[in-house]
Amino acid sequence: MISIRPSNLPLVLFVFLFVHSSEAIWCYRCNSATPGCGEKFNWRGIGYLGDPCPEDDDVCVKVIERKGTIETYTRDCLSSLQGFRTDIPADKYEGCRPAAKDLNLAHYVNTSIRELDVKRDHFDKTTFCFCFLDHRCNGAPTAHGNHLWKLITSVLLVMVVLLR
Repeated sequence: MISIRPSNLPLVLFVFLFVHSSEAIWCYRCNSATPGCGEKFNWRGIGYLGDPCPEDDDVCVKVIERKGTIETYTRDCLSSLQGFRTDIPADKYEGCRPAAKDLNLAHYVNTSIRELDVKRDHFDKTTFCFCFLDHRCNGAPTAHGNHLWKLITSVLLVMVVLLR
């Protein structure tokens, strides 16, 4: 059995604060039809604290689609959207970007049903917001204070070790 001396306890706690497992990021996965998943996000309204993404190097995404005054929100993992969305911007780093234009989308489609929206031109403006530096980050407009408490805790632990 492994025994840890009391004097090494702050060092062990310090290591556990910054060591992450190789699990995927957790993201909220809902759309604006779900209560609490609209512009004003409320995780209690959607009823759960998110899901782990299918890929290990995944990114959380919030898609905002506007048509006049109506806004539709979709929160999900990037790997879940890549299968059917062709308007995902090439730059997937932190922040918000307008959707990419796919000029060849539905080029060979001849349909008389206007409601199908095969060219994805129903919405006037589509914005993709990406985040991956914090779990469940696609629910908040700004980053959570998750890294701040780690910094404060580590400074306190170092002070405890030095003051002994």
